[in-house]
Amino acid sequence: MFRPLNGVILAGGEGTRLRPLTDSLPKPMLPILDVPCIKYVVSSLAQAGIQGVYLTCGYKSEDLIQNLRNVNFGVDVHFTVEEQPAGTAGAVKLLEDQLSDVFVVASGDVLADVDMNVLLNEHQQSGAVATMALTSVENPSEFGIVGLDETGAVTRFKEKPAAEEVFSNLINAGIYILNKEVLEYIPAGEKFDFSKQLFPALLEDGKKIQGSVLQGMWVDIGHPDDLLRANLQMAERRGTMGDRNNARCEGPIVSSNFATSGCTVVGPAYIGANVSIGDNAILNSAAVGHDSIIGADSELNGVFMRNNCTIGRDCRLQNVLLGEGCKITDGSILSDAIFGDYQKS
Repeated sequence: MFRPLNGVILAGGEGTRLRPLTDSLPKPMLPILDVPCIKYVVSSLAQAGIQGVYLTCGYKSEDLIQNLRNVNFGVDVHFTVEEQPAGTAGAVKLLEDQLSDVFVVASGDVLADVDMNVLLNEHQQSGAVATMALTSVENPSEFGIVGLDETGAVTRFKEKPAAEEVFSNLINAGIYILNKEVLEYIPAGEKFDFSKQLFPALLEDGKKIQGSVLQGMWVDIGHPDDLLRANLQMAERRGTMGDRNNARCEGPIVSSNFATSGCTVVGPAYIGANVSIGDNAILNSAAVGHDSIIGADSELNGVFMRNNCTIGRDCRLQNVLLGEGCKITDGSILSDAIFGDYQKS
């Protein structure tokens, strides 16, 4: 059975809708259960036998490279930097000389903990020049929707359709298996996009594009509430049930050695290492980064917080995202808010 030798992970996006969290941290580095989001997709490639991956960096490239250089991905990782935005397909064109005859392209700023073997097998069996990973969503208006024929071949696309234009709830998940010949359709030195330009050109030329529904977990983290949802869905997938660490726990929880003498945690939830939770505190659908402190009698509902945060006593937080090192004073009431990393003056 064939296996592509290498792949490309597109990691140059700015994550503007996640600001101020992405003012100091590149979007692919945002944590899902304290693991950089990008590591899930790279690990999925490694598990499928991919031997090497090129990470294309743009926004905050130095920060991204510095943070990821020493991460053990289980596969050789090479970093490349786009001097000028080249588009999704244009960025891959720049690596043409390094790519194998069949290769993988994936987005580094979505949560993709998936079985790549299904996609690879579909590509081999279909004889397509390109295979596109698909997933279904309830509201496809912010994505590129895809139409298939009875064999699973792609017949049409529509980017971000209006409500009356929706013909499918299957969307382009941003993961592709490509034969190297498709790079001939990408002009050198121009900004070029997969969905808007390359795939329509392939269809117009009679080339076969196969659709394959992903097996596993895929979550777009384009909006703040998506980032929390990705953490909670992964916690639901990997969490365990039962009380622990003197805490009353309901639902699936992923946790480490947190300290408490009597709190309540309602899952799905994540609690990182060396977290301290005060008496009578309640955490409901929360993702708490390591080395954080939550004061007694505080209640957190739908809260994402990065590492080293401090929540005072008797606080009420609802739908709140906190960057690294944020400090919330005693008695605070916050709802529908997002804060970036705490910057010491």
